Amino acid sequence: MRMKPVPEPTAKMMDEDVFWGIVQTSIDESGGDRECQKDVLVGELEKLEPIHIIGFRLATDKMLYDTYNSKFWCAGYLMNGGCSDDAFEYFRLWVISRGRDVFNAAAANPDSLVTQDGFGEEFYEFEDLWYVALTAFKNVTGKELYDYINYDEFKFCEGNYPDIDFDWSEDEPESMKELCPNLFARFHKDNNLS
Repeated sequence: MRMKPVPEPTAKMMDEDVFWGIVQTSIDESGGDRECQKDVLVGELEKLEPIHIIGFRLATDKMLYDTYNSKFWCAGYLMNGGCSDDAFEYFRLWVISRGRDVFNAAAANPDSLVTQDGFGEEFYEFEDLWYVALTAFKNVTGKELYDYINYDEFKFCEGNYPDIDFDWSEDEPESMKELCPNLFARFHKDNNLS
């Protein structure tokens, strides 16, 4: 493969319609298999210019930033039977991987995720989504994507997440039920909650 030229560092996110089109293609072509979805995403991104691959990663980072909140964490905790910092990141990546409608509904109300299927996977997580743009960028440029993000202008990365004021506790199941009643009803017995 002939290497593509790299751009100047950028903070420009990919157009939302283009982003979700790529995600939808990966859903349609993978049939719920995450390994296949990862491969489709990398393949689709490799077709783009490097600046757009960066834009895909930045758009992903912005969505992670926008869903870094207590109620979303409660949903991840219920669905996965616990949820560390890293697991919360992977959970939100999984929500993104389910497509625009699922993501937008969950961003408005994480309890809406009760309708989602895990496709036989043990956890509702998709860590590999974090790496698809990095892999595609490296494959087409031979360079590291992180070196081409303008961090002076892009403020939606992990180091800038807001502090969370948790309004639920695993020791108080009723507080979780209040935030996510449908998820609580579906998952609480599996999580040994009373």
